[in-house]
Amino acid sequence: MSDSAPPSLAPGARPAPGYEVLAHLTRTGWLDVYDAWSEERACRCVIKLVRPDRLDEDPLRERLLREGRWLREFTHPHLVRAYETFESPEPLVVLETLTGETLSHLIGRLPRRPTAADVALLGVQLCSAVHYLHGQGLLHLDLKPSNVVVDCGHAKVLDLSVARPPGDAPAGLGTFCYLAPEQARGGPLTAAADVWGIGITLYEVACGDVPFDCGGTVDEPYESCDSYDGERADRYPQLERSAPSITARRRLPTALAAAVDGCLRADPASRPTVAELAAALDATSPGPRALITHP
Repeated sequence: MSDSAPPSLAPGARPAPGYEVLAHLTRTGWLDVYDAWSEERACRCVIKLVRPDRLDEDPLRERLLREGRWLREFTHPHLVRAYETFESPEPLVVLETLTGETLSHLIGRLPRRPTAADVALLGVQLCSAVHYLHGQGLLHLDLKPSNVVVDCGHAKVLDLSVARPPGDAPAGLGTFCYLAPEQARGGPLTAAADVWGIGITLYEVACGDVPFDCGGTVDEPYESCDSYDGERADRYPQLERSAPSITARRRLPTALAAAVDGCLRADPASRPTVAELAAALDATSPGPRALITHP
């Protein structure tokens, strides 16, 4: 990547037929994300493009297109939808616009911590999305608050750029402080890695922070450091010590605390299955609930 990255597309640019850029939303280590207008649908949408200075990297191009193809095919109420993909002249994915906020934004500005019922219902919805992905033969592998949008009591999971089938994976695949120990270590990954991802997301929502001291890199995605070979970090806190019980940070119903703690066991075989976790979370807060309403 060059030291002086090229500018993003200006409002009015047309990156694909029928789409007009309204604003640049964000730039990651390898992507540009835009607010855009779809002429065919007469609505706003989100466009993801590989950064201009990284277009010559074929693995990044293919990763974006693969995510777009998956999200066009998948149909689940707790997964973001893709409208279409373009392979040329540049790889591009068009996604639905979600009107809510990411959990990471909500965590930072809510006047009080979400209720136990909020935490439990969020977990049930995340389990539903993950169960569906696993049924499609994929692990998400990057579950975290910034990859979950909540609006009107409804959570949607974003970003399948790291997703892959169960099996061997390079060390450090995912986001530094949210990695399951086996992700940090590298090697075979199973559905248990996503159970960890659900658990650490619920921990942060309940407590306002992750269970490990990550030295200021809590939400740094691996792609911004170009790590596929395990060299991004010299040490991972989740490999050095066990996650502390959530009860050390927040008083919660015993069953809910036990469910979250179970997700964060170092041994993948000791964690609950997705179905077991969903049942445990659902049982902790019976009756009508509304997920994390805005202040």
